[in-house]
Amino acid sequence: MLKNLFRPRPAERMGLPLYSAAVDQARDPRFYTALGVADEIDARFELYTLHVLLLILRLRDEAGAEAERGAEAAQNLFDVYVSALDNALRELGVNDVTMAKKMRKLGEALYGRMTAYEASVRAADASALAASLAKNVYGDADVQRGAALAAYALEARAMLASQPIGTVLTQPLWPEAGA
Repeated sequence: MLKNLFRPRPAERMGLPLYSAAVDQARDPRFYTALGVADEIDARFELYTLHVLLLILRLRDEAGAEAERGAEAAQNLFDVYVSALDNALRELGVNDVTMAKKMRKLGEALYGRMTAYEASVRAADASALAASLAKNVYGDADVQRGAALAAYALEARAMLASQPIGTVLTQPLWPEAGA
């Protein structure tokens, strides 16, 4: 009985590799060189969130026999991402007394970004996505500032959609940043 309680489930093992794939892609130096994203904690958070969201959307869009697997993997990826944010705050020295307040604030930011990006990504609205990315990633009101990153995100969405779920779960293929 206790063996089943502590045995890792397959979906739980899916979240960490998916999170790692999103982070690895978000750390591509071309985001910081070719696309001009500042190599700062806030901008990295934005890129991580964008890539995690792109994977979550792809997994949630899975239909048919794999729909449940996709939804479960998407939820697990989200859970791993939130846990990683918690760990990052702890590594930055946030103590237990203020952790709940910091996590609530970070959670609100995460939810806000995902909500803003999701609507634009699902609608393939490059202009709205560029405006959100310009504001959040670049700290700029100029929509053109986020246009290249928005084009990349929409290309990534299409590229992920074209891949079978098995590929997305094991090694998702991303477009080249700044290409």
